Amino acid sequence: MGLLRLFIVSMLVISYSLSSELVLSGSVVSDNQKVLTSRNMGYVKEMLVSEGDLVKKGQLLYVIDPIEVNAAEQMNQNQLDNIMTNLVRHERLYAKGMVSKYDLENLRLAAKNQKQMLAISKAQDKYLRVTAPNDGIIVAKHLNEGEMATPGMPALVLTDLDKLKIVIEIGESDLSLFEVGTPLKVQVPSVNFETKGSVSAIIPASNPMTHKFRAKVSFDKGEKMIYPGMFARIVLKRESR
Repeated sequence: MGLLRLFIVSMLVISYSLSSELVLSGSVVSDNQKVLTSRNMGYVKEMLVSEGDLVKKGQLLYVIDPIEVNAAEQMNQNQLDNIMTNLVRHERLYAKGMVSKYDLENLRLAAKNQKQMLAISKAQDKYLRVTAPNDGIIVAKHLNEGEMATPGMPALVLTDLDKLKIVIEIGESDLSLFEVGTPLKVQVPSVNFETKGSVSAIIPASNPMTHKFRAKVSFDKGEKMIYPGMFARIVLKRESR
């Protein structure tokens, strides 16, 4: 009787090792999230989107008041006008031998540099209208109409819904089961979605608190509406050992 029980237990263990699955929890993330900022300082004249809005590539998101840019352009124009007036006068004086060639060349160089400065300030006009670099959804808005836009400060956060991945954490003891390209089953229970996926990246740095490694899983969501932050589950079919 003891031998029979041992035999049954052994068969169950062998059966489990051949067919068991490793199930890990994860979260859906966007692999293409952009923080949009302004290249010019100025007050927001129009804010055309809100959090949660779906936008298309090239769609106008917000407009900066041109007063600051126009003022800089006018200042550069005035400086160029003054330099050109002096240059014309120096060229007449140089022809009469009343000024040195050195002074004339310095003014010519100043005129050239100021023309470049004016061209740069005129080119800033196109940056007053901020457009979407790709399709996506606005997940954060840090500016409203009437507030000051500052270069380098976040204005909007745009998340690409077509480039989604799942982030999972793998324990040290299971890390050997995964490599880039390992096929997986992907599930997003909240929308009753299941498909095939694969490991696209393993980050070679563990969390010192949990001793787990992060990995990214690629999958094709098709036409299903799946959003960053959704709970996901990945299933790895264990190979027999």
